[in-house]
Amino acid sequence: MVLIRPRRLRLSPVMRDMVRETSLERRQLISPLFIKEGISSPEPVPSMPGICQFDLKGGVGEAEAIREAGIKAVLLFGIPSQKDTLASGAYDPNGIIPQSIKAIKDKIPELMVITDVCLCSFMTHGHCGVVAKNNEIENDATLELLAKTALVYATAGADMVAPSDMMDGRVAAIRKTLDQEGFIQTPILSYAVKQASSFYAPFREAAESAPQFGDRKTYQMDYANVREALREAKLDEEEGADILMVKPAGSALDIIATVKNQTTLPVAAYQVSGEYSMIVAASQNGWFDRKQAILESLTAIRRAGADLIVTYFAKEIAEEM
Repeated sequence: MVLIRPRRLRLSPVMRDMVRETSLERRQLISPLFIKEGISSPEPVPSMPGICQFDLKGGVGEAEAIREAGIKAVLLFGIPSQKDTLASGAYDPNGIIPQSIKAIKDKIPELMVITDVCLCSFMTHGHCGVVAKNNEIENDATLELLAKTALVYATAGADMVAPSDMMDGRVAAIRKTLDQEGFIQTPILSYAVKQASSFYAPFREAAESAPQFGDRKTYQMDYANVREALREAKLDEEEGADILMVKPAGSALDIIATVKNQTTLPVAAYQVSGEYSMIVAASQNGWFDRKQAILESLTAIRRAGADLIVTYFAKEIAEEM
């Protein structure tokens, strides 16, 4: 008789937990937060059930709830009441994001406030950069505005700035400006690998940032390319990024792993709006268990190598953990 040793280890549930290779903890999660000018109560995002745009007071209240759930950081997005072609609301010292930073830090000083640095929500056309007459993005002109925006956020009290625009050289431009103005200790979380993805569609409704013409494929990355992703991540590291982020997470687990193997910097990943909406929709239809699907998807991102995860499930799953 041939005895075949079982492939599964004969371990008790306690021991299985003790030898588990990948951990998921509250300290690894970052919660996005949308704060909008000109509203007086939370406005639900139709394509993201459970997610709202908040007014300033409501946003502070939501930040308190996020911190009480055990989450240590929020990623802040602002939606202005007025937009223009130079995104002036983004770098207005009295704009929605500087106001939000000050209000949150005044009420919850221990909560880390990370500010998304991009211009799309503040532009009438919805693109992430200055648009020339031929509808092309002016990279260098955009860098000046991004650096100015990051400086305004740092001055308002942001703990970290996170450029997500994907303009060439923006990390270096922001680092230089921050250093020159004395913010040498303000770190940069760079969206180093931000692919041109269909999974961003619900976010564009939440942030009111859908492009009014064309698409973003000329400055966001081709999701088919791994070597390009590695080059971009390496360049951002050389320019002074402190953390490298890959976005979206679920469809780029291989890229998270390859970036992690290339760098000694911490690696973050963004479980984006489309990933959130798919899980919510499927669970609402009874096709799978919501909690288990959230845990499995987040654990997969951690297993791929992400040290930090930006996820719309942060508060919800933290309360379950």
